[in-house]
Parts: sequence; structure tokens; C-alpha cells
Amino acid sequence: MAKHGADKSAMESIRAESVVKTFGNIRALDGISVHIEPGELFFLLGASGCGKTTLLRCIAGLETPDSGTIHFGERDVTNVPPHKREAAMVFQSYALWPHLNVGQNIGFGLEERRVPKPEIHRRVQEALEMVRLPGYGNRSIDQMSGGQQQRVALARALVVKPECLLLDEPLSNLDARLRVEMRCEIRRIVKDNGLTGIYVTHDQEEALTMADRIAVLIRGRIGQIGTPEDIYRNPRSAQVAQFIGETNILTGEVLGISERIARVSTAAGHIVGRITDPEWTPARGETVRLSIRPEAWRLHKDTGDNPFSGTIVDRAYLGQRIQYWIETAAGRQQVDEMNPHVIHEPGGQTVMLHVRSDDVVVLRP
Repeated sequence: MAKHGADKSAMESIRAESVVKTFGNIRALDGISVHIEPGELFFLLGASGCGKTTLLRCIAGLETPDSGTIHFGERDVTNVPPHKREAAMVFQSYALWPHLNVGQNIGFGLEERRVPKPEIHRRVQEALEMVRLPGYGNRSIDQMSGGQQQRVALARALVVKPECLLLDEPLSNLDARLRVEMRCEIRRIVKDNGLTGIYVTHDQEEALTMADRIAVLIRGRIGQIGTPEDIYRNPRSAQVAQFIGETNILTGEVLGISERIARVSTAAGHIVGRITDPEWTPARGETVRLSIRPEAWRLHKDTGDNPFSGTIVDRAYLGQRIQYWIETAAGRQQVDEMNPHVIHEPGGQTVMLHVRSDDVVVLRP
């Protein structure tokens, strides 16, 4: 079943062009365009109601766009039924047949395709091995845990050898340990089998750890597309910065700009940062927002860039890191220290914060 070393030119690219979809007065997709490369594991990330599942369902053929087109490779599949798109979908709900055993559930699509029984048996066993359920073929569905049922659903999608694998929050019902394990497994399966994968989630950590690229959706539109590293380090809006991981947002006024570096006046002092949106340059005197990740702040450093002073008002010890909330003249800042050896208790003493200018992102107001 595996297509190790598959020729990338034989894989499917997927394009959505200017896709609009409405439900009554709700505009779920507002002219979305994305291009997913062959063999890419591409994530649609966003809060509930942002349109990510609607876009996936349009790509799968379960919804028809009001306008715009969907392409698989060179084929316009906008009006092609789901079973003719060479794509398999794994749903958030397991959608398994309770009256069929595990093997029969996995092989159901092959039965429909009139594949010979010996070939069905062989491919079902391969699929069970791929999702780490060898020997489970004769189990009834009600004997399987929720996590095992989701793996059965994944095996059922893989057994038909799709060109594209579409996943709608497939790990949301698993416990934390299994989720981490299955992240690696799904990425391995997509890459080993030469699949183009589209994965819907609201879980930023899943997206950051698994994706080749991410599209952040905000109210039916694309907020930003990029690699996990690019979106985390170089968000182009406060909405993207706040959705990908945690961040502190400050407000300030631009004092001057030199080669995409801005000097900004805030209530707690001047701060220097990077302008990441290539289509925007703030004017001198313009109000802007600053994004600073909690782990970027340095606490109790005598010297450094962009000094701030404040007082610790709360803390949370998490083992591998400690979170502090520090009140400054520019607002409360979350500061994360990794592998802490000294724990500072909340109190009235003044502490100093510093942040490298490269870790300050200047954003539109």
C-alpha cells in the first residue's frame, strides 16, 4: 500500500479559487483562495465558525460553493460528486457502522468497489498495521475505545488508496497522550503514502507540530498562509498573532522607521520592533499594535534591549516552565521562563523586563 519515494509529480495538488459559500444570512466563506502543493500536509486553522470545515467540505464535494471553483490537479471538480474525487475524508465523529466488525468497516469501501476478497483482506490487514491496530479486524466496534475507533476511521480512509486525505479534527476525541502519538502517525502516513493532506483543526499545537503550511481563517477569510515558523514568528495581524500561540499585545505610537524597523513610544517606554506585513508601512505618529510572545521577555536582566519595569502580580508553576503576569505601565504582560531554577513570588518589588527587538512584531492597529 505504501508509496515510499512516490513521484511528487504524480501527486494531486488542490486549488480553491475565490470560493464563496453562504448559509442563509451567514457568509461562511468570503472569496477564499488557497493552493495546496502536491504531497503537502496543509492545515486549515481557526476558531469555531471561521469557515474551515465548510471549506474542507467544499473540497470534499459535500458542499457546493455558491461561486468559485475547486481543482484537483488540472481537473475542475467543483460539480464532481465526492466518490469521483479520489479523496478520502476522516470526520470528527467516527461514522462507523456498529453492525460491522472492525475489518468489515475498513473494507466497506473496497466491497463497494468490487475488489476481490483476498485483496480486501490483504489491504485491510495493511491498514490495521498502519494505524497500529494489528489483529483487531474481528473486534466489534463497541469493544473499541474512542481513540481506537478513530484509528479505524483513519484506516478506512487509507485502505481505498486515495490521492488526497481530508481530515476534520480527527484527534479531538483522543486523550492527550494518544493525540501526541497520533500526530506523528498521521504525518508519517501522509508522507509515506504520497498523499496530499488537508487537516482542519482549532488546535494551534497540532498545526505547529504537524503542518507543512498553515492557513489561518478569520471570519470566512484567509488571515495568513505560511509555514508554522513563519506564522508564529512573523504574524501579519493581531488576530493571527493572538490565535497562534500566546502573545502580549501593546499599543504605541510610531516615532520613526528605518528599513522595516520601527521605533514605537508606549506608556512604559520606547520599544523597537519589526514590521512583518509587506503590504503595510505605518506613518510617523500612527498608532500601532505590538506583539511580544511570553517566552521572548527576559526577566531580571540588568541590561538588554527594550527595558520595561513592572511588578509581579501572579504566577503559575507548570513544571517545565513558570508563567508570570507582570503589571507594567503599558499593561499586564505574560512572561514565560523555561526550566526555572528560582521562583519569584508575587509582591510589590520592582522587576525589570527586556526583549530583543527581533522578537517585537509591529502590527496594524
